[in-house]
Amino acid sequence: MSVHFRPTVKEALVVVPGKLCVPCTLALALILVPTPNPETELETLVTVAGEEPTATRLPMILDRAAGRHGTLLGHVARANPQWRSFDDRRQCLAMFDGPHAYVSPSWYATSPAVPTWNYATVHVYGIARAIHETERLSALVDRLVGIYEAGMPEPWPGTMPADFRASMLKAIVGFEVEIERIEGKFKMGQNRPLEDRIGTAEHLERSADPAARALAKLTRKHLGIEPAGRL
Repeated sequence: MSVHFRPTVKEALVVVPGKLCVPCTLALALILVPTPNPETELETLVTVAGEEPTATRLPMILDRAAGRHGTLLGHVARANPQWRSFDDRRQCLAMFDGPHAYVSPSWYATSPAVPTWNYATVHVYGIARAIHETERLSALVDRLVGIYEAGMPEPWPGTMPADFRASMLKAIVGFEVEIERIEGKFKMGQNRPLEDRIGTAEHLERSADPAARALAKLTRKHLGIEPAGRL
């Protein structure tokens, strides 16, 4: 189910609980499913080559200053045929996963019910364009490595023989995706009564899984309630 308006962050926190899928602003996407974040899972880039879809799990950089809604940047191995679909013509999809977890019907106060899986994710659409220029590709790699090395106790300085670096750059193809549309998908028991959603959040909070606890926090944020003991 979609709605045909672009909510502000404040509006979305009210609207999203009643909808599974909503168009959203870049600011909202970054609040609900932050990215890039070296501590999260890899993103998924899906393109179409001929009539066949193809996907790659990879890290991407979000350049907020490039394009109306920002631009995604990354690279794939030249041996990966997906780069041939970066043709500046066909739309691609980048998927950014937020917290997700299994939900047991035993957590609900009402019945009947069945097991399900709750989640938050952001889908980003745009046209993929290949980056072959050595200087741009080199700068992209340095920027990406810098993000991940920043958290290291002793960051790698990136020094290597010039001929080796040149050969490594020839082995990859960069890409950029100027964002055209952002769609948030949030399944948090919107079809269940309030007491069921509160019960779900309480059980998720007690989970040993960090993703489940993060989903509980996001669920409570959408419900506008604090965990027990914080009211």
